[in-house]
Amino acid sequence: MRMIYFLLPILMLSCSTDNSSSNNQEAQAKEALQSASKDTLKVEVSDDFVTGQFDFTTHDDFVQVDPQYVKKEIYLHKKTYEAFKAMVDSAKADGVTFTLISGTRNFSNQKAIWEQKWNNSSADSDLDKALEILEYSSMPMTSRHHWGTDIDLNNLNNSYFEKGQGKKEYEWLQEHANDFGFYQPYTDKSQNGRTGYNEEKWHWSYLPLAKKYLAYYNKNISNEDITGFLGSNLSQEIDMVKNYVNGISSKMKQE
Repeated sequence: MRMIYFLLPILMLSCSTDNSSSNNQEAQAKEALQSASKDTLKVEVSDDFVTGQFDFTTHDDFVQVDPQYVKKEIYLHKKTYEAFKAMVDSAKADGVTFTLISGTRNFSNQKAIWEQKWNNSSADSDLDKALEILEYSSMPMTSRHHWGTDIDLNNLNNSYFEKGQGKKEYEWLQEHANDFGFYQPYTDKSQNGRTGYNEEKWHWSYLPLAKKYLAYYNKNISNEDITGFLGSNLSQEIDMVKNYVNGISSKMKQE
């Protein structure tokens, strides 16, 4: 099994402040970011890791999220979690609250989601069935949620983020999330020609880690490697690696 180690400098991140910057939560967020910027991270990458074939509940780089941020048991990569907590504290100072709906999912977790949808689909053909599921759900071995870098926030419906409190939350993320290393991978396809999944306003990715994992994935994993679940034989026809694994926001590719 191939395994690579990266020494990844944690980016010096800054968050926008206003007259409420003296708020204790804001100060704590800045302190957390400054602490992270002085650290280096030894990132272990392998074929099994990037395809989700490991147990994140026992992995040394993963940690269970505190109940104050979630409504169920969720794990994240430690560095993603540090950045998430700092972002949440900063958002609170602006009257915005974020709750994690989903974090790390390994191959087994993703397979259960995929095959439930596969078995419940009424599509005419297996290809139509797969493409229907792929509007919002990943094939196992291809999900960014395998890496512990990606989070789903507050609500799994785009319409929630288009009015009221949800709109305020999304606008805050658009303005500030990048300062903490988080980017929206699945943006509006009609605006930038992105392939793959439909827009997901709730899905944000911790790019300092995720870009390293994606680079390894592209170098070492092919469509032929994607196996072990119902419909996996379609991965080559759909070209999962090109159209879905790499079907991300152009802004993420530029950073």
